[in-house]
Amino acid sequence: MSRSEELYKIWSTDTYFDEATRTELAVIKDQPAEIEERFYKDLEFGTGGLRGIMGAGTNRMNQYTVAKATEGFARYIDGLGEAARQRGVAISYDCRLNSESFALITALIFATHGIKAYLYNELHPTPMLSYAVRYYNCTGGVMVTASHNPAQYNGYKAYGEDGGQMPPEAADVVLAEMNTITDFRTLNWISREEAEQKGLLQIIGPEVESAYFAMLKKLTINLDKVRAHADMKIIYTPLHGTGNKPVRRILKEIGFNQVIVVPEQEKPDGRFPTVKSPNPEERSALQMAIDLAEKENADLVIATDPDGDRTGLVTRLKDGSYQVMTGNQIGLLLMEYILSAKQKAGKLPPRSFCVTTIVSTKLTRLIAKAYNVSLYETLTGFKFIGEKIKDLDENGDQHFQFGFEESYGYLAGTDVRDKDAVVASMLLAEMAATAKDEGKTLADYMEDIYEKYGFGTEKTVSLYREGKEGNRRIRQAMDWLRGSKNQGLPGLKVCQVKDYLTGEAVDLQSGATHTVDLSRSNVLLYETDGLDWACVRPSGTEPKIKIYFGCYGRDREAVKVRIEQISTAVCAEIERELDRD
Repeated sequence: MSRSEELYKIWSTDTYFDEATRTELAVIKDQPAEIEERFYKDLEFGTGGLRGIMGAGTNRMNQYTVAKATEGFARYIDGLGEAARQRGVAISYDCRLNSESFALITALIFATHGIKAYLYNELHPTPMLSYAVRYYNCTGGVMVTASHNPAQYNGYKAYGEDGGQMPPEAADVVLAEMNTITDFRTLNWISREEAEQKGLLQIIGPEVESAYFAMLKKLTINLDKVRAHADMKIIYTPLHGTGNKPVRRILKEIGFNQVIVVPEQEKPDGRFPTVKSPNPEERSALQMAIDLAEKENADLVIATDPDGDRTGLVTRLKDGSYQVMTGNQIGLLLMEYILSAKQKAGKLPPRSFCVTTIVSTKLTRLIAKAYNVSLYETLTGFKFIGEKIKDLDENGDQHFQFGFEESYGYLAGTDVRDKDAVVASMLLAEMAATAKDEGKTLADYMEDIYEKYGFGTEKTVSLYREGKEGNRRIRQAMDWLRGSKNQGLPGLKVCQVKDYLTGEAVDLQSGATHTVDLSRSNVLLYETDGLDWACVRPSGTEPKIKIYFGCYGRDREAVKVRIEQISTAVCAEIERELDRD
């Protein structure tokens, strides 16, 4: 009997597992392939925690895999000593199916270890979880969410004491503790009543929300422009998620009184009935908001994803049509706006810095240079941006101004250490009011950036391969790319390849090598002697390889043609390797 078959038998018959689990598994008793998919491995705990399809099995998101992850996290905190245990953890959750119950189980397992759990009494976005960790001076935190994934997914994001996602070193310890748990049936937790009686479960009160919104308002720059255009129409959609209350609250508190919410997408609903995927990166998810904007003749559309950490933007053009902005464009708009407005107001201190990622637009380098601020580029994952804030601002003498990643994540201020769609929504609305005061739109602001720094365009392609066989093919393709990295990529004049897994960069002309200064990760970055670049990495949360491209120059049409030629050639070659038997 295989491992999968043995585990299936235990999970489907042992009364430790609840009746719903056993009933679900009984349905697949004659489906060996499905049994294999559910039990061939444990759901992986990476630096971002867990994420997977909900259902019964060791390779699925359910109360037992959540319990195992939390047990490992709790043992990690136990190992830090009594002071760490007393500081406790903060916990929040989004609108997804089972999120609330997963969050409660998480809190009760921490309480079972004598670790105090601070739990939000209703769904709250990721940035407010990060803020709560810092507000209570917790040892860590947990956000139950699968971010922008489709409805069948849920997840579990682990946070460190700084309010940023758990760093790799700590995640390795949690994983090691999880690996010592070989039988799920050893996992148990106290009741909610017992946890509350012992003072180990505390509901997060309104004082935390009040402090969070007070902090946000301190990050505004041009409130006089907001007051001048308080009637500017803004269409907002939370895409059935956690952003509804906080985004509307902050926009109202800074002065906007014409915020119109897409009614069909206002209420929390983990089924996400109006969209294929609740992802503000995809135009289809924004279509209902765009339709309402056209009806209302609104100035802009703002969208946030289910856990309120990603932000989408649509701006009206002068001809009345609407333009969907890319994640890179939103980041460039916010970076230019924050730096220029602060410089104009005399509020941009010396030794200021911004942070972005190696797969985000390279026009950030030119903006940083124009304002004499430092720019740091990290690996993909906002936890690395949070680490820069901790090292350089909190523990250093530099001053963080703005951070973003191309996947629609943005942050201003230092009191949150993850991407924050609430602060991004606030600043985008403020920027739109400032542009309106000048007789411009945010699309005009984007054109101003291209005029000032040159045109840039980026493209991301995802190549999916599902299941166990898909994982093998993705590893095979990455191994092939790494083995042939000295050959560069077709269509791209590669001068240097940075291999973040080996920590080595190689100059393709001279053959010289040097060490790269970022953490180890399965990423290959291809650079030219200009700003053009490409990058390949497997996704950490979905069964796919992600391929990124960026091209830049004054000739807009030539840049567009070049990125299409390069991306077509590179993707075709990687597809061939993915399909090789």
